[in-house]
Amino acid sequence: MTIAAAQSSASTEIAAIRAFNRFYTARLGLLRKRHLDGDFSLTEARTLYEIGASPGLTARVLRNTLELDAGYISRTLASLQKRRLIRQTTSKQDGREKHLSLTAAGERAVSKLNQQSETQIQEILAAIPADQRNELTAALTRAHRILNRSQQDGVRIQRLTEPTSEALALIHEYYEAVHVVQRDTPTKLADILHAPGSGMWLAWLNGKAVGCVVLRDLPSIPGAGECKRLYVQPAARGHHIAGRLMDALEDHARSLGLTAIYLDSYHGLKAAIALYRNRGYDECARYNDNPQATIFLRKLLGKDAAKTEQAPPLTANR
Repeated sequence: MTIAAAQSSASTEIAAIRAFNRFYTARLGLLRKRHLDGDFSLTEARTLYEIGASPGLTARVLRNTLELDAGYISRTLASLQKRRLIRQTTSKQDGREKHLSLTAAGERAVSKLNQQSETQIQEILAAIPADQRNELTAALTRAHRILNRSQQDGVRIQRLTEPTSEALALIHEYYEAVHVVQRDTPTKLADILHAPGSGMWLAWLNGKAVGCVVLRDLPSIPGAGECKRLYVQPAARGHHIAGRLMDALEDHARSLGLTAIYLDSYHGLKAAIALYRNRGYDECARYNDNPQATIFLRKLLGKDAAKTEQAPPLTANR
């Protein structure tokens, strides 16, 4: 296929999907200010539905499910709580997480929304012959499967037990990108991976290793681990890969019974620091002698995390 033919084919595919998007958003009434002409916006209605379908889910899981900005989700939840439709309960495992559930009023609202939605779809289907309804539902099921497979296959997180060429290449790229002075040798990285309480994760995008993060033991602070070498290649950013790497690291830390994760950075890495803060990392005292670090952060993980010792500032001659 020539370049011109490929471009023409891509343009046709894009135009077809955009045309369908315009059609079904209008057909289902998604452009209206209130979903199903009721009391809620589409985002509010979908949020209520997800909480009702999965009682106890956290705001972070909800945000990932709906692929929405953290601030937007927070404002939506605050509005629904103010209207006494949901409740937020502090997690016993992680005091920074809130479990979401519906109130009695919220359950009634979701029940009404479900009835309205079913009525709307029944009216659409009633105008379609039976054989075409089967064809329609089969086509929608196939489209769902194709789009979901594309999304799932796009990003994969892998935990390493041994250094690989991909891991070493990403670590070296990270060192160069942020001008790291204190660098781990391949042997040191292997020692980290072999140590209890440590680990490394790679992120793969469409079959290519594009990101990494390391968790290592922090002997100076009982019950704590240290996050190091979080990096995503510039071309792979925009896929929430850094967040998924941190999810894997933090989940593993919890499984080990760690109560806190520490990390250091420097103020020039504004995007990284913003990511850490959004995930619940707060400033703490200096806990190491990294000459490049200008900011030190800590996240408490479990119900006993408040008991975790915080390292005192290091003296200049340490």
